[in-house]
Amino acid sequence: MVALALTCTASPVIAQEANTLAPVVSQASQAAIRGGLKYLASNQQPNGGWSNDGNHQTAITGYALIAFMASGSLPGEGEHGAVVQRAVDFLLSCVNPDGYIASPIGQSNMYNHGIATLALAEVYGHTRDLKVRPVLERAVKLILRCQNAEGGWRYSPRVGDADVSVTVIQLSAIRAAKNAGLDVPQETLDRAVKYIHSCHRAPGFLYQPGNGNIGFARTAAAIYSLQVCGLYDDPKIPDAADYLVKQQFGREGNHATYGHFYAGPAMYMIGGAQWNAWYARVVEDLHSRKTVDGDVTYWQRDAKNGSTEMPIFYTAVNTTLLMLPLGYLPLYQR
Repeated sequence: MVALALTCTASPVIAQEANTLAPVVSQASQAAIRGGLKYLASNQQPNGGWSNDGNHQTAITGYALIAFMASGSLPGEGEHGAVVQRAVDFLLSCVNPDGYIASPIGQSNMYNHGIATLALAEVYGHTRDLKVRPVLERAVKLILRCQNAEGGWRYSPRVGDADVSVTVIQLSAIRAAKNAGLDVPQETLDRAVKYIHSCHRAPGFLYQPGNGNIGFARTAAAIYSLQVCGLYDDPKIPDAADYLVKQQFGREGNHATYGHFYAGPAMYMIGGAQWNAWYARVVEDLHSRKTVDGDVTYWQRDAKNGSTEMPIFYTAVNTTLLMLPLGYLPLYQR
């Protein structure tokens, strides 16, 4: 694996390869990526993690770790190898004997557990680090134990009800672990897909079966979960993808960036003209909303009271979105 090496072009925002017309990463995006990663590195906590004002440490660390690995850095390798190593060590230290990944302070839940497990699965898939495998196995077994009869998961680390949001991240995590060589029963994946299907309401997906309205974030998450399970030609995907395109920037409050974390790779998997147009719009939007301060770049949500919030989360996700065409992570490979 190599460090961040991006294609240079003259375009200020997005470039197109002459032969394939597939998106590549522009000089402006290269600068934003470098600045975003530098911002994340400069805000890494002494324990190796990141947080949202002291909360969700394992989840925010997982998002940041995915961003660094998407740039080509691995533990001890690449421009940010030392940062990645400290982040991995932090997540490993958060895994309890029963496999539950819990933050030392602040809130923890199964969504946090899923993101952290996904990040560790990507680490192990690249490195085959023998220190990571047994810890990752414990985290995966906890996910397997907590799946309910309908095939889904919820916020508490136990068998209970389910929702599509928490289910998708568990499904992504165990699929990444399976790809890395860990034992994940096919029956578990099949039951999870069945639950995702139960949340479908044309043209998109609901939060829970029969509960609420279809939405951008949950539809993006559902499409991506079907794709990671190999169901690229699922008949529910085309209409749902069209829905995503129409709703691409119809902001869902706090959930828009979360939705794009799934929508980006989902559209990348679809490919072709739909992906090309999608990425161009995402790049234009991200450049319009970034903050540049010297050699660092970051994104944040503007709160109604005029304050700003969650720059680590927004910067990690948005930097990752800009890097999707690189395809460094198995998570983001066709």
